[in-house]
Amino acid sequence: MPINYGYAEEETLKSSGYDIKMIRWLFPFFAPYRRLLILSIALVSMITLLDLSLPYLTKIAVDRYIVPVTGEQAMITVDSDASAPSKEKRRIYRVDASDPENVAIIRKYPALFRVTGTEALIDFEHLAELSKNDLAVLRKDAVTGVGLVALLFVILAVADFVMSFFQKLVVEISGHKIMHDIRMRLFDHIQHLSISFFNKNPVGRLVTRATNDVQNMHELFSSVISFIFQDIFLLIGIAVVLLTIHWRLALITFAVLPFVCWAALKFARKARHIFRVLRAKIAEINTRFSETIEGMRVVQLFQLETENNRIFHRLNHDTYLMGMAQIQVMAVFLPLIELIGVAAVAAAISFGGAGVLNESISLGALVAFLSYIRMFFRPIRDIAEKYNVLQNALASVERISLIMDSKEKLPLPPGNDGSAAEIIRPSAQPLSEIRFDRVSFEYVKAEPVLKNVSFSISAGETLGVVGPTGAGKTSLINLVIRFYDPTEGSVQINGVNLSQMPPDIFLEKISLVPQDPFLFAGTIRENILQGIKTISDEEMAAILSAANCNALVERSTDGLDTILPSGGGSISSGERQLISIARAFARDPELIILDEATSHIDSGTEHQIQQALANLLKDRTAIVVAHRLATVRNLDRILVLHKGRVMETGSHTALMAKKGFYYRLNTIAG
Repeated sequence: MPINYGYAEEETLKSSGYDIKMIRWLFPFFAPYRRLLILSIALVSMITLLDLSLPYLTKIAVDRYIVPVTGEQAMITVDSDASAPSKEKRRIYRVDASDPENVAIIRKYPALFRVTGTEALIDFEHLAELSKNDLAVLRKDAVTGVGLVALLFVILAVADFVMSFFQKLVVEISGHKIMHDIRMRLFDHIQHLSISFFNKNPVGRLVTRATNDVQNMHELFSSVISFIFQDIFLLIGIAVVLLTIHWRLALITFAVLPFVCWAALKFARKARHIFRVLRAKIAEINTRFSETIEGMRVVQLFQLETENNRIFHRLNHDTYLMGMAQIQVMAVFLPLIELIGVAAVAAAISFGGAGVLNESISLGALVAFLSYIRMFFRPIRDIAEKYNVLQNALASVERISLIMDSKEKLPLPPGNDGSAAEIIRPSAQPLSEIRFDRVSFEYVKAEPVLKNVSFSISAGETLGVVGPTGAGKTSLINLVIRFYDPTEGSVQINGVNLSQMPPDIFLEKISLVPQDPFLFAGTIRENILQGIKTISDEEMAAILSAANCNALVERSTDGLDTILPSGGGSISSGERQLISIARAFARDPELIILDEATSHIDSGTEHQIQQALANLLKDRTAIVVAHRLATVRNLDRILVLHKGRVMETGSHTALMAKKGFYYRLNTIAG
C-alpha cells in the first residue's frame, strides 16, 4: 500500500482572501466567549481614552498655569512715541487684584503692573524682577493648578494600570478557553478520521498541529485581537486630537503617512509568505524528528546517523533561513517606521516652533502635539509587530483548518430517523453471519488489492485466511473492521451493510489481536481494560488465567498496577501479545480476528500464546490470518487468496486433496 511520508510543504490555501477566510473560520470558536471579548474591547476603549488624555493634561498645565496664554489681552499698546502709538504682542500674566496679598505686591512694584478693574497685568519678562517670595505668592494659584493637574495625571495613570490589568486578565482567560476548545475539537476530529488519512500524514505533522500551531493561535487571541483594537482606536483618537489642536500642523505631519502605508504593504506581502513557509518547515522538522525516534533501532542498525543528520541539517537550515528572512523583514520595517516617525517629529518641531514664535500656536499645544506624534507612531510599530504575530498565527490556523476541514472520514449512516432505525435494528441481534458480497477494494485508484471477493462466515465458524505476501489478507481484515469501505460490493453483518451501521454497534461485537499489538503508556490493568469501567476481581482473575497472563502479572513489581511505557517496550513481544489477548477477553466479543498473531513470537512464549488463543477462540466466530499454514489446519474452513482473488476455499483436508494452490503453498512451506 503506497504511503506518502513526504516532507514537502503541506497543501495551502491560495485564495486572495486568505486572512479574512482564516479569521472567518475562527468565528465559531469565538462565539461562546463573545461577551468576554466584547468586555476586553470595551476596556481597551477606556484605556485608549485614558492614554489620549495624558498628553492633553500636559497642554493644560503649560498653557493654563506654567506659561499661560491670555488671548486678546496679549495685544497691548506700547507708546514708544507719543505721536505714533503702536501695538505689539507680549506674553503677560494675569493677577487677581482683589486678593490682599496680591495688592501688597502690586503696590510694592507699581511700575511693573497695569491694573484694569479687578485684575492686574504684568509682562512675563518682568516676573524675574520680583523676589522669590513675592513670585511664589503671586503664582500660588498656578502652583496649585499644576499640583492638581499632576494629581489628576497620577489618578489617570493608576486607572490605566487597573484597567490594563483586568483587560489582560479577560483576554488571557478568553484566549486560553478558545485554545482549549480548538485543541479538543482538533483531537476529537483526528480520532474520527479514516485510516487512509494517517497513511498520508506523519505523526510529527499532526503533533505539531495540536501543540505548536494551537499555541501560536493563543498569541492571536492574547496579543493581537484586543490590542489591534487598542492601536486602531489610539490612531484614530490621536488623529482627531491633532486636528483639534492645530489642523494645519496636523496635515503637515500626516504627509508622511503614504510612506508608512507603502512600507506596511511591502512588509505584509513578505511576512505572509515567510510565515506560511516557516510553519510548514517546523512541521517537517517535527515529522523527521518523530520518525527518527520511532525508527531509532533501524537508524542505529543500518548506521544511518550520518545520512539522517544530512537530511535533518537541510530541513533545519531551511527553517533557519526562513527565520532569518523574518528577522530581516522586521529589521528593515521597524527602523523605517522609526525613521518616518522622527521625520514627522522634525516637521512638527520646525513648523510648530515657528508657530510658537509668532504665537499662532501655544507652547503647551506644541508640547502636547509632539507627545501625540510620538504616541501616533507607537501603535504603528505595534501594529507591525502584531501583524507579525497575526501572520504567524494565521499560518497555524491555515494548517489546523486543513485538518479540521478534511473530509477523509468513512460515511456514517443516516441520522436517527425512522428509516435509519429500521436499518440498524438487525445489527443489535447476536452475530449470525458475516458476508463479503462481490467485494473489490483499492488503496490507489486503478490498483485493486481485492477483486470480486465473495464468501460468508456463520456464527461459531472459524475461517483461516492464507496466501502469499501481498495477496490482500490484511486488506480483507481492514474491511471487516471497517477501517476502509469497499470500492465495490459490500461487507455485511446479519445481512446489514456495515456502512449503514453505527460503528459502536458492530465494533462491540469484534476484537482484534494484531500482529504487533500497541500498548499505551499506563498500567497493565489499564491496557487490558481499555475504557471498561466496571469489572470485578473475579472477572479480572478469569481473564488473566484464560489469557495466560498470570505469570507476567506476578513477576511485575506492582502486579496489575505496574506501569508500562508507550508501546510496552519494557516487556517482550510475546508478553505484549498476551496482554492483547487479555484485552480481547475483557470485551467478550462474538467475533475474534487474529492477524498473524504468532508471527513475531519466540518459541518459548508461542505455546502460552497458542493456548491463550485456543481459549479465546472457543465457542466464538473467528477469522485467522496466518503466514504459517500450520496455524489454520484445524480451523473449520480456509480461504486462499492470491493477487486479491479467492483461489480456493475449504477445509485443510479437502484443499490438500485438490492439490491446487493451497497444496503448493504447503509444499513450499515444507
